[in-house]
Amino acid sequence: MLGAAEWEIVALSLKVGGVAMLVTLPLAFALAWLLARVRFPGRILVDALVHLPLVVPPVVTGWVLLILFAPGGAIGAPLQALFGTSVLFRWTGAAIAAGIMALPLMVRAMRLSIEAVDRRLEDAARTLGAGRWRVFLTVTLPLSVPGVLAGAVLGFARSIGEFGATITFVSNIPGETQTLPLAIYAALQQPGGEATVWRLSAVSVALSLAALIAAELLARRAGRGLHGV
Repeated sequence: MLGAAEWEIVALSLKVGGVAMLVTLPLAFALAWLLARVRFPGRILVDALVHLPLVVPPVVTGWVLLILFAPGGAIGAPLQALFGTSVLFRWTGAAIAAGIMALPLMVRAMRLSIEAVDRRLEDAARTLGAGRWRVFLTVTLPLSVPGVLAGAVLGFARSIGEFGATITFVSNIPGETQTLPLAIYAALQQPGGEATVWRLSAVSVALSLAALIAAELLARRAGRGLHGV
């Protein structure tokens, strides 16, 4: 059984993961569509930058975020001047770090789904008089929805499991930024914290496993749908 403090950690993790996924979703889809359908100079560089968080140490990502969102940083200064607020050492900062780390997985899943859409269906819709946006809304988007949902689920799972960038960017503050991975790390540093580690690890594994199964089911549904068209 989880205690009240542990349930608070789980709730915070779900909030951070959910907000990170929802905020990142439009950007991830736009990047996926751009990389799947548009040929432009520097496309390889954009693709590399999107996937960069997958290969650089998460601590580096957190350090860059810390510089950007610091009170005198390129993003932190205008944020402070316009809204009088900061995301440093707050759960919103944890959501930003989680979203950036989840972005490559979301873009990858969505891009594969968009690339799998049969272009002949879009061409047929255009020959029947449909404009570009109508083709997108009635053909491309519906056929790619399972992949988009799979990407969202993977992004959520990655967000609730984020550690390195989060602890570097917003520290490990109980009740504010201490998500499941950070709480497990803190419990490992405490004598007699093994029971807490086991409980929180079990919750983390269960959430991640459920997300991976859901993403796989959505991906299979996308494949059946495309082959059935």
